Amino acid sequence: MGAKQHRKKSVLLRIVLLLFCVYMLISLGTVQVDLVSSRKNLAELSKKRDELAIKVAELKSLLDNGTESDFIERAARDKLGYVYSDEQVYVDLAGN
Repeated sequence: MGAKQHRKKSVLLRIVLLLFCVYMLISLGTVQVDLVSSRKNLAELSKKRDELAIKVAELKSLLDNGTESDFIERAARDKLGYVYSDEQVYVDLAGN
């Protein structure tokens, strides 16, 4: 009966090891998916940071090179869509 009990322990050990390996593979897959998602998020945030840095540089340049009235006029045109009464504005709808 000792050999029979040893076989049961051996089979049980193999099943436990198999279940552990399956668990580890699933965990590894989950971590891989999280890593890909985090890298994508990082790329998007880096792009957004670069765009904001360009916008900040433009605003600093405008403040350094223009007068206050130029800044106000530019802001009214860009942000609010204001134009002069005799002015015609053409908008490029090509997508860029």
